Amino acid sequence: MNVIETGIDGLKILELDIHQDARGYFAETFNAARYAAAGIGNVFVQDNESLSQKGVVRGLHWQTGSAAQAKLVRVVHGAVWDVVVDLRKGSATYGRSFAVTLTGENKRQLFVPRGFAHGFIVLEDDTLFAYKCDNLYDKAAERGMRFDDPDLGIAWPDVGVPLTLSEKDRLHPFFKEIEPEVV
Repeated sequence: MNVIETGIDGLKILELDIHQDARGYFAETFNAARYAAAGIGNVFVQDNESLSQKGVVRGLHWQTGSAAQAKLVRVVHGAVWDVVVDLRKGSATYGRSFAVTLTGENKRQLFVPRGFAHGFIVLEDDTLFAYKCDNLYDKAAERGMRFDDPDLGIAWPDVGVPLTLSEKDRLHPFFKEIEPEVV
């Protein structure tokens, strides 16, 4: 497994070892000892997945307080442009965003530490997105921020179709209206 540092403390891209032959491929998508050696010692307690069509935007979301979650995200099939924003109080990169394309073909994973907003735009129909969380979902601790906030300066790609967002995501506050996260 190759670990790529992103320039934001704790945020890592992971490139899996892919073993291909005439049958297809095999990849180890998680191994606690290997991930701990790469600086990811989180104990994951919940797995989630979503299926979305091209143009769907999910996020930017996070959980706050004692319900904060670190996530290990990947695309099983299809493609997304995945975005995180550092919300950690006192962080040298507070308010900075980072984006990476995750696809079923490149099999990259992104480790998102606690204290980050997370979201993505779907680049292909029938995209299956999977993620591990190190804390259980708590509706009362759920938070969100506008994905298209001009103060964040995120250059979301044009996917050639109208965007689809939940009503909740359309109504999230702007970055300047949220409180930094204490992690």
